[in-house]
Formats: sequence, structure tokens, C-alpha cells
Amino acid sequence: MTKWAPDSWRARPVVQQPVYPDAITLSRVEEQLAGFPPLVFAGEARLLKARLADVAAGKSFLLQGGDCAESFAEFRADNIRDTFRVLLQMAVVLTFAGSCHVVKIGRMAGQFAKPRSDANETQNGVELPSYRGDIVNGIDFSAEARRPDPNRLLTAYSQAAATLNLLRAFAQGGYADLNRVHRWNLGFVERSPAGERYRDLADRIAEALAFMEASGLTGATTPAVNRTEFYTSHEALLLFFEQAMTRVDSTSGDCYDTSAHMVWIGDRTRQIDGAHVEFARGIANPLGVKIGPSMPVPDLLKLIDVLNPANEPGRLTLIARMGSDKIGDKLPPLIRALKREGRAVVWSCDPMHGNTIKSSTGYKTRPFDRILSEVRRFFEIHQTEGTHAGGIHVEMTGQDVTECLGGAQEITESGLADRYHTHCDPRLNASQSLELAFLIAAALRKQKNGQAAQLAAAS
Repeated sequence: MTKWAPDSWRARPVVQQPVYPDAITLSRVEEQLAGFPPLVFAGEARLLKARLADVAAGKSFLLQGGDCAESFAEFRADNIRDTFRVLLQMAVVLTFAGSCHVVKIGRMAGQFAKPRSDANETQNGVELPSYRGDIVNGIDFSAEARRPDPNRLLTAYSQAAATLNLLRAFAQGGYADLNRVHRWNLGFVERSPAGERYRDLADRIAEALAFMEASGLTGATTPAVNRTEFYTSHEALLLFFEQAMTRVDSTSGDCYDTSAHMVWIGDRTRQIDGAHVEFARGIANPLGVKIGPSMPVPDLLKLIDVLNPANEPGRLTLIARMGSDKIGDKLPPLIRALKREGRAVVWSCDPMHGNTIKSSTGYKTRPFDRILSEVRRFFEIHQTEGTHAGGIHVEMTGQDVTECLGGAQEITESGLADRYHTHCDPRLNASQSLELAFLIAAALRKQKNGQAAQLAAAS
């Protein structure tokens, strides 16, 4: 490998980057960002890596979720709170019903850029640059809105900083207190079947907390009762921004991308000799890589050699996004190869991107039954292969949207238009997210019982 530097990606082939018409302004904005305070700290990223090492070892489970693409226009405290609250609910279901420690990472405070299938979009005979997320350009179909604007990077930094400030307050300031477990139930979720199951589980948690308090275990003596660890992540897509946010850690001398605790490389940008892999290999953050059905075993092994040459547990999370109809054929050979080679990775399931369809009403959507099917198969495959199904990666929101078909709310194609608010991809709403959490909790219990049976047989 050649010597790495934060800007060495610029000498590699690069895809999915906007063409800025004003290079001088872009350079000025990059220089400004490079002088701004970090959004996260190296010590926090190292702690997350240690937590993910536990996931790789089968001791914990990774819950990663949040918006498909954060929006400048929808930047409001209640939206941040509601998504955080649903992630807390999902984590409680997985921890209590699944008997498993959960590492919580939000697709928040930086998920502003999106890859596009085509560089341009045509409407009514007019061709304009595609919308690439609010950090790049605007969603309105006009020449002015679609022109890539470097100043949007500064807005993204500002909103990410404010979001992180609020998330830290929620996680450490008492909002995450388990004694509030009943109050986390959103109004529209509480009226759903998933909300009823959650309320029953919350009653059991309240009884357990009352017993603990009577035994002297309170928030004052056991901090995990009233606070939680919460980390942030996004796709490291816009490399101008990621390079500008890279800093040298004074304690270790390593370079960290301080825009998030964890960043990932998408399925469209994982080329071995490409700019995104080149940038990611040199930062010390935990990394993720989206793995689609086109990934061959030799390429995956080469990619791991580049991104995790020391085979460090917790460094690399492989996020499988196969589709419910392909996961049974495509995932097992990859798992077997890595198991045979002794590669220490976290296996996570993204059941969203491989199950996207276009409805008869013209909306891009995802059938909830296909999402559940892919998750079930993910756990079944790992159980068969004797490996650990380590995590879930979902696009979801705390808002009462109607973007994914099905679920207990029975969202139909005609009902998609009711509250279809996404700027990019369809998201699970809070009720669907909780339904998914209960399914995963059952799979985790089964996985844990299977591991216990294997240990008993071995002894």
C-alpha cells in the first residue's frame, strides 16, 4: 500500500461526488471546516470500537438506525427526540426480551449525503443534476436548487453539532432513565399492537426496577439505570467534508474522522482502488462496509485486507444488504469464507435497501414482510453456519409516516400518500420499528439458547 494522508484519496478514481462550479468557494469552506472543533472525540470512537469488539465476539448486539437522509428543513428538536426515543424503545426490547446487551448507533448528526444511480435527473424534458442530499444541493427541481453549493457543508456541520449536543443531553441527562420506560411510548405507537406489547414489557421492567431499588440498586449506585451510551454514524460519501473533519489524535498520533464515531462505505463506493476505500483505510474510527449481492468472496477478502489488515476486532462491520430473495444464496459463501480465514468482523443486516420497489401509485416503497423475511433468514443463516448474527441496520424515523407497506398498521399502496415525507428512501415508522425489534428479540433468544446448547454439548 502507498503512504496514506487525509488527502491521498484525491489521487484515486472517485465516484458519487458532486461537481462544484465554484472551486474557490469550495476550497475556502474546506479550510474553514478544518479549523472548526471536532464533532466527536477520538476517545469516544475508541470506546465504540471496544463495544463492537464485544459484538464481534458474540457478547453484544448492534442496533444502528435513523434517517435515510437528514433534512435541513426538518431540523427540529422534536424530530431528533422522537427518533432517539424509538431507538431507546427498540434497545429496551432487545435487551430485556432478547437478554442481550445492545450497542446503540444512530444514523444521525451527519447523514446528509446520498448516493445516486444517475448523475442527472430529467423531468418534462428538463435535465438537471440529481439531488444528492442537503449537504450538496436542494431537493426542489430547479437549476438554482440543484446547483451544488459548498456553503451547505457549513450548514451540515452546524446542524450536526446541534444534534450531537441534544443527543448527548438525552443520553446522559436523565431522558434515557429506565424509570421513564413507559413515557417513551409515542401516542400513535401506544395505540398499535406493537405499542401494547411494549407496554406489557415496560410493566415487567418497572417491576424489575422496583425490586432493584428495594435492593439498593438505583441510578445513584448503578449509572446504567438512568443513562446510556449512544454513538453516531453516517456514510462517508462526501469526501471533501470527511477530509476536512479529520484530525490527528494527540494521545495516539492516529487520524480520526471527527464527523462521527463510525462511518461506512456504501455498496456503490467500495472499489478496492477507489477514493472512498483509500480515505477510510487511514482513519482509526470503526468502519462499516455495505455488502450487496454482487460482492464476490475474493473481493471481500481483499477489501478486509485493506481496511483491517491487523484483523482488529471491532474495527470492521460488514452490513449485508442482499434482499429477501437473494440472501439465502449470496450470504452463506461470504460467511463461510471469513470464518475459514478467521476474520474478526461484525455481521450486520440491512434489510431495507435490497427490498425497495415502486408501488402502482408511483411511490418508492419497501414491503414490511420482505424486511422481516430478510432479517429472519439472516439469523437462520448465521445459526446454520455457527456464526454470530451481530446487528441490524435500518432506516427509520420516530414520525408517524406511511412509507413502507404493511405492518400491523396495514399500510396499503393507496395509503402511502397519506404521510410520505422522506427526502430520499422510505423509512420504517415507529410502530414498524418496534415490530421489527420484537422479531429480532425472539431471534436473539433462539441464538442464545443455541449457543448455550453447543457449550453444554462440548463440555
